[in-house]
Parts: sequence; structure tokens; C-alpha cells
Amino acid sequence: MVKTPFSIQIEPDWEALLRCIRRQGTPERVHYFELYLDQEIQDELCRRYDILEGLNADEAFFSLKRHLTLQRFLGYDYVSCGLDDFDMPFTWNTVQDQSELARSGGRRFIDEHIGPISNWDDFEKYPWPNPLAASTRSLEWYTKHLPEDMCIVVGQGLTAFTEYLSYLMGYETLCYALYDQQDLVKAISDRLISIAEIAVKRMLEFERVKIVWGDDDMGFKTGTLISPQDLRSLTLPGHQLMADICHAAKRVYILHSCGKLSEIMDDLIERVKIDGKHSFEDTIEPVIDAKAKYGDRIALLGGIDMDFMCRANTEQIRLRVQKTLQKCLPGGGYCLGTGNSVANYIPVENYISMLDEGRKYSPAKADAIVK
Repeated sequence: MVKTPFSIQIEPDWEALLRCIRRQGTPERVHYFELYLDQEIQDELCRRYDILEGLNADEAFFSLKRHLTLQRFLGYDYVSCGLDDFDMPFTWNTVQDQSELARSGGRRFIDEHIGPISNWDDFEKYPWPNPLAASTRSLEWYTKHLPEDMCIVVGQGLTAFTEYLSYLMGYETLCYALYDQQDLVKAISDRLISIAEIAVKRMLEFERVKIVWGDDDMGFKTGTLISPQDLRSLTLPGHQLMADICHAAKRVYILHSCGKLSEIMDDLIERVKIDGKHSFEDTIEPVIDAKAKYGDRIALLGGIDMDFMCRANTEQIRLRVQKTLQKCLPGGGYCLGTGNSVANYIPVENYISMLDEGRKYSPAKADAIVK
């Protein structure tokens, strides 16, 4: 029998999730939004709470059934999906994972010095993925089997225009190329945007897809990875196109981007027209501050700081969740989640405490207190 660590049971409601993201009033309950859960966290949750009881690992589409079962158990209103057989090779370095739930193959990092493309010959030889050839079998399965109260979120990785520039060239090489090979950088950016355009349009053909993730780290602790001017000319046009495509299809476009983006936030809100922003770090800008600054124009998602999630105890986690919800939830435009993702170095108990405190929170009572 499946065990539960939660004090209150909830049912998914994707329509209420969208109303919350669109800031259409205080939601009846807290909704959750998360970039992803590391595989090690997923495995531990499934083991600890017998979540996979009754599922056959040898069955066709087991990984999709597993993801659906876990997401529903945790209280998410959606599953994450994308195109199948869609891959871009990069240059990786691997080190031993020191986490308690260690990754057996080690932790991988992109080589910051050089990537697969450093000149025009590399550009021509690179095995660019063909979005028209990619399979939609996972989207087809979810369209047929996903419960009516859940939706599909797509796009993770497809719109990483700034990230992929640094992955394909290496960050160091990219910085030099922005000075002496601008035409090559522009060509790479244009190719990435054209691939994403086709891919996103294909995924939006599926009615159950309601949200597109614009997943693109553009900054670090004190500024943007490349100049705001270069972002405006090279990668923000891609995000603007993605947002336009989503809005024309009456879908939501969310941007996940790490780093300090204050210099381009007005561009993201007024020009790109993102519907929501994800990824917050206390040392850059706490989500409560971001909500006060931008919450009348976009939704703010997540924000329970990663370092805090690792170091705090469960009581501190619960108090932080309460404070964040009190400040961010009234009027809608906020979904609970970590500052980035549920990484394998976050204690499982802390993650569960965050979710459980969200379940216990009463937006209606909090709204009355605020008024």
C-alpha cells in the first residue's frame, strides 16, 4: 500500500494552476511548480513511500507512467514532457558526486574553455538535431492516458539559447568570439532559435500542452553571463518568438533563468512578454522582493532558496514557506517550489516538509488577514 507523508490530500487542477499563474485572483489552495527532480530524489521518494506499487517496470512506457504517478503523488498539476530522440552533444567533464544520494556516474559539468564549435568548419559539421524528425510518442501517450485534471508542461532545454551558445562554444571561447567572430555566434544563435521554433510549434499541436518552459540561464551572482546588449540582439529575440507562439496558441510562456537579470528584466516583461519567472537565489534577489517589484506584471515561481533547503531543519523550512506564501500568494501569481530544482543534495525530509506546509496553508484565511 502506498504510504503518504502528507497531512492533507489534494487533487490536481491544471485549470486552477493556470489561473494562478495568470494572476486571476488568490487560488483556493497552493499550487506547486518545479523545474525538475533529480533522478536520485525520484528514486528515493519511490522507494520510501512505495509509490511504484502496482507498476510493472518491464511494461511499455513505464518511465512515463512512473513520472505521472510520482507527480500526482507529490501534488503537481502537470507532467513534464518533450520531443523524443532529440539530442545535442556537448563537451562534458565529470567529477565524483559527494551527495548523500550520490549519482553513480558522477556529476557532470560543461567544459567552460572549449566546446564542439569554435569555427565555421565545426559549425557545418555539428550534428544539429532535426526537430521535424524527432518523435512525439511520449506526448501522444500522455495525450491518451493523462488524467483530465492534469496538463503537460514542455520545452525544458529547447529554448536554452544563451546556455547553448556557451555549451556549444565553451564559455571562454564564446566571450572571445563575441569580439572577433560575431557572425559565427549569430549563426549559432539563429540555428538554435529556428530549431526551437519548429519544436515548440510541434509540441503545441497537442491540446494537453498548456505551458512552455523557457529554460535558459542568462546570469550569475552579480550580472548577466554576456552583456545585456548581446542578450538583446542574440537570444532575447528567440524568447520573444517563443512567447509570441505560445500566446497566439493561448498558452503560457514561463522563463527559468538563473543569475542576476535586473538589467534585462524590463526587456523580459515588456518586450519578450514572459508570463512568469522562475529561479531565485537569496544572495541575488529573494522571491519575496521580486514579487513586490514585479508581481503586478508577471508570476513569480518557486524561490525557497537552495542553500536554505540544504541547511535548514524542517521547522525552519515550514516557517519560511508560511512567510513566503503570506507575502506572495494574495492575488495569485505565485507557485511554491525550490529556488531552482530538487537536486539530489537536498534532504528529502526538507523537500517533503516544503510540500506539506504548502498543503496545509489556507490562502483564503491569509487573504482575510492581509485585507
